[in-house]
Amino acid sequence: MTVAQRFDLSGRAALVTGGSRGIGLAVASALASAGARVAIMARDEAACQAAAHQIRDEGGDAIAVSGHVGREVDAERSVTRVMEELGRLDILVNNAATNPQFGPLLDADIALVTKIFETNVVAALRMTGLAVSAWMRENGGSVINMASVAGIKPEPLTGAYNMSKAALINLTKTLARELGPAGVRVNAIAPGLVETKFATILVETQTIHDHIVGQTAVGRHAQPDEIAGAALYLASDASSFVTGSVLVVDGGWTA
Repeated sequence: MTVAQRFDLSGRAALVTGGSRGIGLAVASALASAGARVAIMARDEAACQAAAHQIRDEGGDAIAVSGHVGREVDAERSVTRVMEELGRLDILVNNAATNPQFGPLLDADIALVTKIFETNVVAALRMTGLAVSAWMRENGGSVINMASVAGIKPEPLTGAYNMSKAALINLTKTLARELGPAGVRVNAIAPGLVETKFATILVETQTIHDHIVGQTAVGRHAQPDEIAGAALYLASDASSFVTGSVLVVDGGWTA
């Protein structure tokens, strides 16, 4: 195959959780532009429909399968709909995440810590299990977990989130070893600071923003579409010998 052919996703189907905005939407758009049929999953039905409509306006193929990844019934329903409407599930992007805790970790409400782990780690495990059962165990596939540099080099005040992303990285490596014989590759992306609604407090709080950017080699934060290329690589045959890896996209913050 040529290099261009190795990045071609024509005939494949992808499910992107948290895909209605930010990094998730950028990733979904990139996969669709490479030829994949994409299912957008997020809690807000209207936002899912708007994201799918945007991708179709761009010439891609997308559907909305709204649901909360933290609810087992929603997760099962979404994967079932993907199989019914797209007929396969080759690519799963576990992008949905939450972070309601901010402050010293020892002061954190344990209920909030539990919520973070249920959404950021347990849901990724559940979604992967459903995708493997529905399609990938017999046909292979690519699972991409959206981790964070916070799981590699943690900063104060977002301790529960940092812990969850470290756990997600370990989950990625464990599943890569377990699912490799079935032809399922499992990798993670660890973005640095990206300008999204999710990261508003980090981007708009000047002292925090300046602290992070001051340690970043390129001297700025990222935009969502700068993360999407990494996802396209990991979803495609261009990364056919890559599994259990964490692709850091942080502008040199961890350098």
